[in-house]
Amino acid sequence: MRLLLRTRRLNVKKYTKRWQELQQYCASRKTWPQALSEADALLDKALKQRRFKGKTTGERLVSAQHKLTSNDSVWFSHKFCQKVQGVDVRTLKKKEMLIALAGFRQALRDLGALKHD
Repeated sequence: MRLLLRTRRLNVKKYTKRWQELQQYCASRKTWPQALSEADALLDKALKQRRFKGKTTGERLVSAQHKLTSNDSVWFSHKFCQKVQGVDVRTLKKKEMLIALAGFRQALRDLGALKHD
C-alpha cells in the first residue's frame, strides 16, 4: 500500500496580511532590519507548514530548493538578513534591501503562501 503525503495548503490571506504589515517597516531605514527579519521568519513558517525537513531555515531551504524558482535569490535574502542584524542601519543600501525582499516574496509565492501577480 502506498502512502500519499499531501502537501499542506497555506492560508494565503494570512500570509498576504503579514507581508503587507512587514512592508510598512520599509518606510524608514531604521526599521529595515526588522522588515528583513520578519520576512525571513515568514518564509521559515511557510517552509515548516509545507513540511520541509530541517532544524534551521537554511536546512529547510535546502530541502525546498527544487520548489523554488530562484534559489540563489532566496539564499541571498536569507544570508543578507542574518548579516544586517546588529549592523549600523546607515551602512545599508536600499538596492540590497529591495533585492532581499524580492527574493523572500518570490520564495513565498513559490511555496503558495502569496499569490502570483
